[in-house]
Amino acid sequence: MNITVIGAGAMGNGIAHVFAMKNYKVNLVDISQDTLDKALKTIEKNLDRMVKKERISEADKSATLGNITTFTELSEAVKTADLVVEAATENVDLKLKIFAQMDEHAPANAILATNTSSISITQIAAVTKRPEQVIGMHFMNPVPVMKLVEVIRGYATSDTVTQTVMDMSKNLGKIPVEVNDYPGFVANRILMPMINEAIITLHEGVAGVEEIDTVMKLGMAHPMGPLQLADFIGLDVCLSIMRVLHDGFGNPKYAPCPLLVNMVTAGKLGRKSGEGFYAYTPGSKELVVASSFQK
Repeated sequence: MNITVIGAGAMGNGIAHVFAMKNYKVNLVDISQDTLDKALKTIEKNLDRMVKKERISEADKSATLGNITTFTELSEAVKTADLVVEAATENVDLKLKIFAQMDEHAPANAILATNTSSISITQIAAVTKRPEQVIGMHFMNPVPVMKLVEVIRGYATSDTVTQTVMDMSKNLGKIPVEVNDYPGFVANRILMPMINEAIITLHEGVAGVEEIDTVMKLGMAHPMGPLQLADFIGLDVCLSIMRVLHDGFGNPKYAPCPLLVNMVTAGKLGRKSGEGFYAYTPGSKELVVASSFQK
């Protein structure tokens, strides 16, 4: 079975990694050759870590890398695909544009999946001539480690396509959960308001960054506090998802905290920008100390 992954960022390279490890032939696509080169280096580094831990052999590593081919032209990469997984930036207009291209160039029987964390599958499917073959396949970050895949049915998604994607997810060693197409699905409908409420708690001066995260880690057994998790996800991504929830439900409880809006506007996006609710060592993703910022 041939897989095409569109987008070679953190999610895309992780998705390519897990498919390639299970001996699927993977075409990895991005408009930037530099991004593709970085993606391959990231995959190789992650495989090296697995070799070191004796979870895979050097031969497994070589086979996995050999299963991945990179492309900068979407039309070429999808023409033999059985499944296309879009993992581009969480932007509605961009995803609609990509899906129209996928629909035009992929074989008629190909399943078109999106890794979106919040955008309507039904809306995405509407720009294609095969809405029954469009589905959400929402992997969690980091993809090689996290077991969950949210499998999201659009309004027209067929039972056959849903079952195929559920079975394929299991074959990847993942645990798929079928959900229906409403804003935020399950994961982010619950997670993002919690993160937003933690930001509101900080904004209102109830407690500091480390105090809020400590309460949630020690009191609720969360492996990572909500503010550190927001930095890990990216504050811009958190804001985007909160806006999808707010627009989709029209309920003021989903309004993003003004502090979150201000931080994104100021370019404080979390780990990827070097500073969010915490400051990070330059050139590293290691947590250093709670950031000092204006509330």
